[in-house]
Formats: sequence, structure tokens, C-alpha cells
Amino acid sequence: MSHTSQPANSTPADGTAAPLIENHTVDYVPPAERHGRARDLFTLWFSTNIAPLPIVTGAMAVQVFHLDFFWGLLAIVLGNLIGGVVIGLASAQGPQLGIPQMVQSRGQFGRYGALLIVFITALIYVGFFISNIVLSGKSIQGLAPSVPMPAGILIGALSATAIGVIGYRFIHTLNRIGTWVMGAALLAGFSMIFLGELPNDFFIRGGFDAAGWIATLSLGIIWQISFSPYTSDYSRYLPREIGIGKPFWATYLGASLGTIASFSFGMVAALATPEGTEAMAAVKQSTGWLGPILMVLFLLNIISHNALNLYGAVLSIVTSIQTFAGQWTPSVRLRVLLSTLVLVGCCLVAISASKDFIGQFIGLILALLIVLVPWAAINLIDFYLIKRGVYEIESIFRNDGGIYGRFNHHAIVAYAIGILVQLPFANTSLYVGPYAHYIEGADLSWLVGLVVTAPLYYCLATRSRSEARRAAQLRYND
Repeated sequence: MSHTSQPANSTPADGTAAPLIENHTVDYVPPAERHGRARDLFTLWFSTNIAPLPIVTGAMAVQVFHLDFFWGLLAIVLGNLIGGVVIGLASAQGPQLGIPQMVQSRGQFGRYGALLIVFITALIYVGFFISNIVLSGKSIQGLAPSVPMPAGILIGALSATAIGVIGYRFIHTLNRIGTWVMGAALLAGFSMIFLGELPNDFFIRGGFDAAGWIATLSLGIIWQISFSPYTSDYSRYLPREIGIGKPFWATYLGASLGTIASFSFGMVAALATPEGTEAMAAVKQSTGWLGPILMVLFLLNIISHNALNLYGAVLSIVTSIQTFAGQWTPSVRLRVLLSTLVLVGCCLVAISASKDFIGQFIGLILALLIVLVPWAAINLIDFYLIKRGVYEIESIFRNDGGIYGRFNHHAIVAYAIGILVQLPFANTSLYVGPYAHYIEGADLSWLVGLVVTAPLYYCLATRSRSEARRAAQLRYND
């Protein structure tokens, strides 16, 4: 399957308009159907991160870790700038390969070796989808108390499903609009807080705490890494000749700046209200007459953002099924059917969920990152240092895995060790390691996972290549 050139415009190379409803699922996007601009990635990831969940997470800097304004802001900025490198590098792979991130993992772990990470990613997508429809249901009920919670959940879920079914182009269009609307709304919110009467302890509430500062820094890094398993899903339609740099910077700046803005807004709103005020209630109280408007905009953005979760969940499910049917190309009709099934299942779970479901889910996500971090390390090392962006697409879709095989034992060994070395340092709601309390409240397992997995996989992979070259040379000499 060869790569050919195409101009970087918003329509396919043959001059026909790209279809409203996306035709592709997990298959390769040929050069003739590539379209879009790198800057669309900025608006996608910036708008996606202007949402209640990152605002609540940012408020933890002062509400949970008791940092003051300046130390909290420094940890938020540094954490997201560091973590953003991972999501930027993952996103830049999409235009070069034209396939979703989880399908690409077959070229690193083997056809069946990639199944575990695909399953974990699908679980994360579904969990985020449920969390967001619970949030949208609460938001709708807060704006219109007469609407029952189940009805609010259903409205939010159906709206997100409609966007997710239409697919890639509509998601990008909504986020281009959302960047300006949500960016302006957040700027207005900051203005309302800082131009109003700030509490006397606004800048001095809290202080510096090493454990709290590292925990806040880690939250920013982990937040960015959690997006890496599906970033190329939204960049794979870009023309290949767009290169690495443009999609990297567009994604990096969009994701990091959007999250920094939301984290900081949550922290500022928490400092502007009495201690103990719930984060979103603090936003509403601290922004005066703008508060109800922000709640409406956040509701719309939850729905738009949740379309990404449904879209990604369906792609992950299709990837899992296709692993056992190499020549099968899923249809749009199947994507609609799977979207419907995911919708029904998630709504049933959301309606019966406990009041603390979102908090429990965030704890689960932090625990699941133990398995995502070594995957991210292997993915980046393999793409940028081992294969240097060159993969054989036909092999990725073959039943036997082609040149990548059914299992890549070097990747699987590095991945397993990358998980095991994190466990002693893990500090999650599901498991606390024996060394987790040295820096109380901070989960540094991600750092151990990256530091161990990256060089280990590089050594194993390069050694394997050297052995293959020596064997080929011996055969040639004979």
C-alpha cells in the first residue's frame, strides 16, 4: 500500500466534497481521501479540554493538596507542558500512517499482542462516556429542575451519539466553533473573578507542600498521557506530506494550553469561594451573573466532548473484532449499530450509578494508567527511534500479522516489566504500593514506568534487529 501526495486542503484530492457521515472505521485512509489542516488539531484538543472534568481536577491543587495560588499555578503549567509532549508525539503519527492509534499498535505488539491495550482503551472510553452523561444529566437538571435525572442523562447521551455517528469531520467542525466560544467564556470567567472582590486570603491560602506540589504536577502529566491512545484517530485524515512538526505543535499547544486554562480556572474559582465549596458550585458562585451562562456552555461542551469518547469506544471495539477477521472491512452501518449498543448500555449504567460514580471512575482511570504508560513509551520509541515512521500497512491488516507476527515478544516483555516496576510506587484507589507513601498523595508510578520501559524496549528492539541483520548476512555469505 503506497503513499502518494495530496494538497493540504479541506476536501479530498479528487476535488469531491468529503461525505458528511464518515465512511471509514478502522481501515486505512488512502491519500486521495486525506483532507484538513494541522491547525484543526489545535482547536480539537483546546476545546475538548475546556470542560468541567479538568476544572474539577485543577481545583484539587488547593482543595486536596492545599497549595497556594503561585505554587499551584506553577505545578499545573509545568505538568501539562511536560505531559503534552507525549500526546503531541502520538498525534503526529496519524498523518504518516493513516490508521487509528490502536490499529497501529499491531505493528509494535503483534496482531494479537495489541488486544490487551485495545481492551483497556475501550474501557476508558466507555467510562468517560458514562461519567460525562452523568455530568450532563446533572447539568440539565440544575438548569431545569423539573427534568428528571434519567431524562437528562438520555438527552446528553443521544446528543453525543448523533455527533459521534456522523464522525470525524463534524467533530472537528464543532471544536473549531467551541474553541472561540469556550475560550471567550473562560476568559470572561477569569475576568469576573479577578475584577470582583477577592477574598483576603486568595493569594496566601495554602502554601508549599512538596508532596502536594508533585501530586499536582503528576496530575497534569497523567491527564495528557491519558489521551495518547487515541490522538492519531483524529489526525489520520491529514495529508502525509504535512509532516511531523505541524501536527505535533498543533496538538501539543491545543491540549496543554486548553488544560492549563481549565485547571487554573478550577483552582482560581476554588480560591475565590469559601473552603469546602464543591468545584463547579465555586465556578457558579464566583462568576456572578455569568455563572448560569457558563453552566449552559459547559453542558454543550460536555456533549461535544463526549462524542469523542463514543467515537473512540466504537473504533476500539471494531479493532478488537477485526483482529480475528483480517479481511473484514466494517461498514458505516455497523458503526451506527455499535454506537447504539454502547449508548444503551452506558445509559443503563449511568441511570443506576451511585452518587460517587465520577469520583470512583477517576480513581479507576488513575489505576489504569499503570498499563497505559508503558504502552505510550513503547509506542513512541518504536515509531520515532526503531521504525522511524515506516510501517507496512498491509501486514498490520493481515490475519497472520505479516512481518509483525501475531505476538512481538520483545514489546510484550518490555510492557509487562513496565507494569510490574510501577506497582511498588502506585498510589491509586485500587492499589497502594509499599513505597507510595514516601511522597504522600503523589503517584510517581508513571515516572518509573517511563524511565524503565523506554530504554528497555529500545535495547530489546535494536538487539532483535541486529540479530536479524547478522542472520541475513550469514545466509547471503553462504
